[in-house]
Amino acid sequence: QVQLVESGGGLVQAGGSLRLACAASGSIVTINSMAWYRQAPGKQRELVATITSGEATNYADSAKGRFTLSRDNAKNTVFLQMNSLKPEDTAVYYCYAVIRGRSTYFPQSYWGQGTQVTVSS
Repeated sequence: QVQLVESGGGLVQAGGSLRLACAASGSIVTINSMAWYRQAPGKQRELVATITSGEATNYADSAKGRFTLSRDNAKNTVFLQMNSLKPEDTAVYYCYAVIRGRSTYFPQSYWGQGTQVTVSS
């Protein structure tokens, strides 16, 4: 069984910073790409940033220049450093990963439970 557990959300004032973490655990063979998505109230879930197993990153336009996604392969963990936060960044942030577990031959998609980020003006 594979699980993704997020941490680091909270309440911050505009202009502040938060660091989210997502740790994958369980019977993991390989972790391919990992990503962060977010969903604001009344809106669709949107991609924030992705990182490949080779640590190549890609960011949504809204995140470029403010967010940094990094990965610790030894700990099966990704970190999303969010700086210069804006009220429009308020959302539930979800971790996503494509993982091949010991019980499956093909990689599968997994989601974390989500962590709330609230940015006050």
